[in-house]
Amino acid sequence: MNDALNGGKVRKGYVRALDIKNGRVDMSHGSGGRAMAQLIEELFTDAFDNDYLRQGNDGALLPQASGRLVMATDSHVVSPLFFPGGDIGCLSVHGTINDVAVMGARPLYLSASFILEEGFPLADLERIVMSMALSAKNAGVHIVTGDTKVVEQGKGDGVFITTTGVGVVPDGVHLSGDRARAGDRILVSGTLGDHGMAIMAQRESLGFSSAIVSDTAALHGLVAALLDSGADIHVLRDPTRGGLATTLNEIAAQSGVGMMLDERAIPINPEVASACEFLGLDPLYVANEGKLVAIVAAADAERALAAMREHPLGAQAAIVGTVQEDAHHFVQMTTGFGGRRIVDWLSGEQLPRIC
Repeated sequence: MNDALNGGKVRKGYVRALDIKNGRVDMSHGSGGRAMAQLIEELFTDAFDNDYLRQGNDGALLPQASGRLVMATDSHVVSPLFFPGGDIGCLSVHGTINDVAVMGARPLYLSASFILEEGFPLADLERIVMSMALSAKNAGVHIVTGDTKVVEQGKGDGVFITTTGVGVVPDGVHLSGDRARAGDRILVSGTLGDHGMAIMAQRESLGFSSAIVSDTAALHGLVAALLDSGADIHVLRDPTRGGLATTLNEIAAQSGVGMMLDERAIPINPEVASACEFLGLDPLYVANEGKLVAIVAAADAERALAAMREHPLGAQAAIVGTVQEDAHHFVQMTTGFGGRRIVDWLSGEQLPRIC
């Protein structure tokens, strides 16, 4: 925001210039002038305040960390911006933290870049920023730098957010999509499809007997519990766009293996299953934002499962399949009726704008 989130908390005695309740983003908020400085100081910096942010430079000077660095970046264009269980703000924090965490890293820092549309209500922007600040605080992660741009009305969609995360992988931890081996077990940390169907139900104003709530959450605590269990973990992934099916196809291709799933073992909330059936969607391809996939040596599968289930975000974890030798790298599934089908790559976009 002027290439950085400059400054510290709003100064004592400072008279706020922003009318958060009634004001809207205008082109001057991205011009680099006084209005932009006020937006940064009174909203972003006030919410994200920390020692690194207060350096006030075009980038954050960070302390040296012991271990291997991991960096991940993710852009968020979700529609609607607010949905049951979350909003684009917490989603932008959780999504990047999770990308870092499934590499086996402890997330440390985030940057945040905003593209705002002219006319966007400042009250909604404040709500999003405060959601980001709370999510980062709860995760023990600092937002240390960022940027803000404003586009003309009609050339954006309210707000787009890009976050980049940095974390550290401790010595001895080696997780990668090319490490799955025949005989390994496939685990998921909980019910699938909750996030994507929460977005879809909100977008289409679909009413169900029980509300479908996004599962958006930061997974680094669950990952730490898994690593601390001592289980021989080969691969971790968060099955976001494209869901479990696409994630497993990616891993199968990277590792040169096949996979066999058991449909009856895959946890899916009844409301999500009903919504998918109503809309003609397959829950295996629906996005998740608070679940992970673990591929673990067979001998340690039960240990990993127990570690997951002891954590609040893994209470409904399950072993759902097995890695197998397959020169074609197919992901297959035995169905509830005793048949077998191919779980292929997602063709096209099943649910656009869900993260």
